[in-house]
This record gives sequence, C-alpha cells and structure tokens, in this order.
Amino acid sequence: MASIQFLGASGTVTGSKYLIDTGHTRFMVDCGMFQGAKKLRLLNWEGPPVSPCSVASMVVTHAHIDHIGMLPIFVRHGFQGPVWATPATRELSEISLVDAAHLQEEDAHFANKKGFSKHKPALPLYTLEDAERAIQHLRSLDYDKDLDLGGGARFRFRDAGHILGSSIVETDIDVKGRTTRVVFSGDLGRYSALILKDPTPIDHADYLLVESTYGDRTHPVEETLHDVADVINETAKRGGILVVPAFALGRTQTLLYVIRELKAGNKIPDLPIFVDSPMAVHVTELFCRHIDEFDEEAQAVYRATGKCPVLCPNLRFVRTTEESQELNEMRFPSIIISASGMATGGRILHHLKLRLPDPRCTVLFIGFQSDGTRGQLLKDGAREIKIHGEQIPVRAQIRSMESFSGHADAGEIMRWLRGFKAPPKLTFIVHGEAKSSAALAEEIRSSLGWKTHIPEYMETVKFQ
Repeated sequence: MASIQFLGASGTVTGSKYLIDTGHTRFMVDCGMFQGAKKLRLLNWEGPPVSPCSVASMVVTHAHIDHIGMLPIFVRHGFQGPVWATPATRELSEISLVDAAHLQEEDAHFANKKGFSKHKPALPLYTLEDAERAIQHLRSLDYDKDLDLGGGARFRFRDAGHILGSSIVETDIDVKGRTTRVVFSGDLGRYSALILKDPTPIDHADYLLVESTYGDRTHPVEETLHDVADVINETAKRGGILVVPAFALGRTQTLLYVIRELKAGNKIPDLPIFVDSPMAVHVTELFCRHIDEFDEEAQAVYRATGKCPVLCPNLRFVRTTEESQELNEMRFPSIIISASGMATGGRILHHLKLRLPDPRCTVLFIGFQSDGTRGQLLKDGAREIKIHGEQIPVRAQIRSMESFSGHADAGEIMRWLRGFKAPPKLTFIVHGEAKSSAALAEEIRSSLGWKTHIPEYMETVKFQ
C-alpha cells in the first residue's frame, strides 16, 4: 500500500521532509533542516528519522536550507541515490550547502574560542567535507520535463515563483494499478512579485500538500519603494547605518533590485551598499546568469540597460572575514546586508552586536521570522537580546516589511488553489506554525469545501 510519511514541516515552518513509499520504491521530497526554537533545532542532532539507505532517490523543491539542509546528514548515514532539482536549484544548493557547513564550522570555532557553548568542544552539525559529498548527488531536470524514478513513480517540476529555481513538484505513483497524483506546493511565491514569475497553476491532484507559512494573514499593502526609501533616508539623516538581516538567497537580490530602482530615480542618496555574506555574493552572481527566469519587467530592465537588474551603483561585495571586520570601523551612513535572515547565526550577529546599542542605526527585517528566533524577538520589541553569550541592549530602530516576503499570503494561496479543476481527495496543510495551518485549513474547508488534514510529525498516511 502506497503511503506518505511527514518527517518535518508538520506543525512548524521548517524541516521540510516527506517520504513516499510506493511499495516498490521509496523516495523523498525535500530534506530540510529544522530552524528556529531550540527544541526544533535539537531534532537535527538526532540523526535521520528514517534509514537513508532505504531511500532510493530525492526530489527537492528549492535551495533554502529548511528544504535541503539535511542532505549531508543523510549522505553521511548512507543515502546513495540521486537528488533531483531544477538547474538553478542545483547551482544554488551547492552554494547553500557549502555556506551552511562553513557557518557551522565558523560558529563552532567561535564558540570554542570564546567558551560560551555548553558543549566541550562545540561541534558543527556537519562539515564542509560532508557538504561536498552531498553535492555529488545533485542532478538537474528542467521545468515541465517528466522523469521516471522507477518503482511506479514519475515526477516533474513546475515554477513556484518563490525563489530562483523554486518548484512545485507533481508526482505520479502507481496505487493499485492506477495512477495517483500527489502534488507538493513547495513554497509558493507571490503574484506580481519583483523579479520572479507567478506560481504555475496546477490542474489537479489526488493528494495535495500545500504550505501555510502565511496561512492566517494577508501581507499588508505596502509601497515597497517608498517605504524602503523612507527607512534609508531617515537612517542616513541620523548619521546611522542600516543593517538588514537578509536571506542570502532571494531577499538580498530583491532588496538590491529595489535599491537600484531608488538610486536610478534619485529617491535615496548614493550610499555604499555592502553585501556581507559569501553566499549572498555567489547567489547574486548566479542570479545574473539566470536572467531568462526573471519576469518580463526585470528582463525589460536588462534589455534597456544591458546590466543585471539586481546590481546597483556603489555596491560592494564583502568576501573575507577580514573585510567583514573592517565594517566595524565604519562611521558614515551606509547599508549592510548580511545573513542569516532570522539572525540565528552568521556574520549578521557581529553587526547586530555592534549596531543594536546605537540609536542612530536601524535594523530592517524583510523576511519571515520563525518563533523563537532573534529576529522574531527583536520584531516583538525585545529591549535586549542575547548574542554570543552576552546580553546586548537594543536602542536602534527596529523596522520590518512584509512586502519582501517570498511566500504567498493566505489570499494568494487560495488564489492558487482555486486554479484546480476538481478538489483533491485530501489536502494536507504543512509548512506552517499551528495557528497559520489551522486558519488555512478552515478557510479551504469553508470556501472550497475541500477535505483537509494537518499532519503531525512522523505521521504516516496511506493513499487509497
């Protein structure tokens, strides 16, 4: 009997992992890392929730760490099959996994040096060597092409519009001699978003897994260019520095696109922009190699200027640790964009540690903040925050903007669902906190009349 098991992103946003067993083969969709609250992060250290040796292949929806970050662990524990991704996702995954390993090694080294970890010695979850072994398993498949996984299973990628290369995964499996379609929304992008195309409409599914990150809310109507200009101008007027914790993959490039527009229209001064994240630097360069995946408006900018639309004047890429440390000496108005986007680790912590006590500075959040992260605590008004074992006072201005979100909100998810020609047998609500998943489930039931289910961690459901 074919089944699906929910190995992550069940009752929480992160850790996306789903195991499909056709009775003849076992494959996974996504292999993500848990992030956010400590109780979730500890799950990463417990080892794979299923035997990696029993999994024949994997399909990944996109290159965010909460969707691919446990690949090195699965490979270390015996996974030997291919990992299928779109070409852009494959390239981005290579960057993401190397960066994740580097940050873990760097954070462990720093913790040992400063002695603030409870573990003696502090160790990384996985190493650069582990990441490089996992990368050897990556394979690419273009959008809208079918691939046979064997054992009565096929799949194809559809453009999800969430980040470069992101996909909706359509799988067809044999159940009792007939084809059953299981669709994974992955992370759905927004309609009419900057740079990327709209999510691809899907005709039908027998079983559907839909994300619910923003399932209980609608993104506020924001004038993105105007609001970003205000934050930059106000901070510059105070003589401060704007610090942006930004996901290296997606949000950083969207913000650079907006800053380019503002500078072109003389809406902001020509401040120096520092992208202080080796990963973000590599991703930005990769974006400029995939302009064909941009939407028409972004491609029009390229045709008119001959320049990549995510590059702006006075942009400086910070590559080395020494160059990053030099930013600590900066006293004139500027913009520092650094990872991680939820302020959970990486170079952004050093910038926050230095700039949060300064009332002239501003910290701008432009992405989703999971419960329990420093980003969420700062957004909620924390007056001090713990960084590297120290309590840091918060005197800087804290701002946030939802318009940069790469996730569809509740209304946009419902818009995508209304594109189905018939109701699925069952719709699983995944990839959301409990409140947002429950709200989306109720909206789907009341508005569409569909049967929904919010799976629990490690739950198995058999396909009928």
